[in-house]
Amino acid sequence: MTDVGIDVRHVSKAFGSVRALDDVSLEVPRGTIFGLLGPNGSGKSTLIRILCGLLAPTSGSASVDGIDVVREGEEVRRHIGYVSQAFSLYRDLTVDENLDFFSSIYRLKGAERKQRKEWAIELTHIGPYRDRLAGALSGGWKQRLALAAALMHQPRVLFLDEPTAGIDPVARRELWDLLFGLAAENVTMFVTTHYMDEAERCGTVAYLYLSKLIVSGHPEALKRMKEVTPEGMRRVEAEGREGVATLMASARTLPYVHASTIFGTSLHLLVDQSISNERLDRDLQSFGSGAVRTKDIEPTLEDVFVRLTELEATR
Repeated sequence: MTDVGIDVRHVSKAFGSVRALDDVSLEVPRGTIFGLLGPNGSGKSTLIRILCGLLAPTSGSASVDGIDVVREGEEVRRHIGYVSQAFSLYRDLTVDENLDFFSSIYRLKGAERKQRKEWAIELTHIGPYRDRLAGALSGGWKQRLALAAALMHQPRVLFLDEPTAGIDPVARRELWDLLFGLAAENVTMFVTTHYMDEAERCGTVAYLYLSKLIVSGHPEALKRMKEVTPEGMRRVEAEGREGVATLMASARTLPYVHASTIFGTSLHLLVDQSISNERLDRDLQSFGSGAVRTKDIEPTLEDVFVRLTELEATR
């Protein structure tokens, strides 16, 4: 059995004159959680469709669990699970009925069918709701049901396309706990997300921007990239009494501030190394922003992707 769960080599995909993917290469080791980030329209869903054997690349090759996605698309689909952002199960069936249906789709029978169904229910803790209509479940429990259905045949690779969009923070955390449990059982996971806290939990993250894979690596390694905090510059967090929007407008007028991003109620700045925090405080306060507090910080993943996007936009 290969140690690589997903292998993508120089994959491009064009729809007429529109290039959805441009020479994308990546490798996901078995049993890891791989996070793919990127703005809407960057090509994330196209890449997933190719990896699920639903769409042929224009050029390049890809394999999932060692199976070629073009030559053996049907075999690929027998080895994977898929959880979409939008709930796609049958709302007018109960939890039990949905799982029975999917077990039949996967051609499970007899004792094996019963065992796998109970395993999926126990894994997702959805047992108390097994007689409830799927349409009556909350967002978090709907995603648990979708995960249970996707795992019924015990796939070795699981694709999750923004699985936590629209569900509450507690449900998001619980769903991720389930994913970590699956990774410990050597299941490979390919997750797309817009949440930076979720990206931080991935073993490897990659950033897809306008059809190109800009960067890929461990979150901590990406934060140390010289492009993110160039030599002679440093990262600073600033907070002021007058509100973060007013503070950002002031900061962008300062010649030694090279980037500014709102981060919650504070501002993340990229400034010249030679400028002290005391001077930065004074200069920001001179705009009438009131008291301002600044401190040195390490870049976050959000800083990384905002910075890389800005650099790509200028090329």
